[in-house]
Amino acid sequence: MTLRASAAAALAAAAVVVLAAGGQAAAAPVPQPQTATAENRAAAHEAAASPDTLATLSRFFAREGKVSVAAAQPRVEGEVTPVSYLSPDFVAGKAGAPVARLEFLASAAVSSDGQKAALWTAKTGAGWQVVNIATGDDEFRYARLGAEKLPGGTVFREPQIDAWYVARGDRVLPLDEDAARAVGDRGTTLAGYRARVTGLYGDKLPGSAYAQGGRAGGFEPAAGAGSAGGLPVAAGAGALALGAGGAVVLLRRRRALGA
Repeated sequence: MTLRASAAAALAAAAVVVLAAGGQAAAAPVPQPQTATAENRAAAHEAAASPDTLATLSRFFAREGKVSVAAAQPRVEGEVTPVSYLSPDFVAGKAGAPVARLEFLASAAVSSDGQKAALWTAKTGAGWQVVNIATGDDEFRYARLGAEKLPGGTVFREPQIDAWYVARGDRVLPLDEDAARAVGDRGTTLAGYRARVTGLYGDKLPGSAYAQGGRAGGFEPAAGAGSAGGLPVAAGAGALALGAGGAVVLLRRRRALGA
């Protein structure tokens, strides 16, 4: 299987997607969808399947020369998937705070040569937009795995270490190798997981001295930006503009691991 190499800091002052490599980060504001209602899912799908998005996807899939822009012929398929990240309220120990909060809605995109990508959609000031295009299918694969491993549970990502979990009741179970290294193959209790993340991130929440020093969610600000293939690059993450809407599209890279 493959996992995301870059990390996203979910504990920033506003909902912020931060893609990082080697401890460096680039950030773009991403307003959160409050709930994954049928109406929100429909709006997210419409944004993901729009002509502007498909045109950007063609360039995205062609960026490494695997397929031409004209031949990419991207399509959006399957159902919209809600994606949750570790909640800063949970880390802060707020009474009754759930372990995760909804960050965005994801749609699966596939090119003519079989490349896969996840379209992250959120409601911005300009309406529903694709705010990120990311390689691979983590969002959908871990949603399926979590439903199998703990039916009815909440699948979520701890972005600081790129770990995926599923939680239900008092149990938190790992869904990938990063999560298993963090909580063990058999998982942990909800209280045990809270103690772990509070110890790691509790002093790095919005408003902390750490955050005020310019480190959102535990990552240093971006540095050493360059360019590759005509795309602006910041810390190993390429960026594109998604047409007139002005939404930022960031390319995440994943590392290959054994299944």
